[in-house]
Amino acid sequence: MYFLLLYDVVDDYVTRRQAFRAEHLARAEEARRDGRLVMAGAFDPPDGALLLFQGDSPAVAEDFARADPYVRNGVVRSWRVRGWTVVVGGGAPVPS
Repeated sequence: MYFLLLYDVVDDYVTRRQAFRAEHLARAEEARRDGRLVMAGAFDPPDGALLLFQGDSPAVAEDFARADPYVRNGVVRSWRVRGWTVVVGGGAPVPS
């Protein structure tokens, strides 16, 4: 199953994230290599971000968020995880 991790960020997100960006990206890349993180990125304009995880439970995304330096250091104001059912495209079930 897929899980969307949605970040609501502070107004000066682009500036404040710089001090934590290398660690955040290293953790994201590790999660991608492990097969947990499918893709991620900031919105345009950068008033939030979305990270797409794959796993057995929402914990795959929740654990990432709790340990993320952006969250721990107040760059992310709030976050939430939503389950996501793909019906068309990659990851969708094959029709019978």
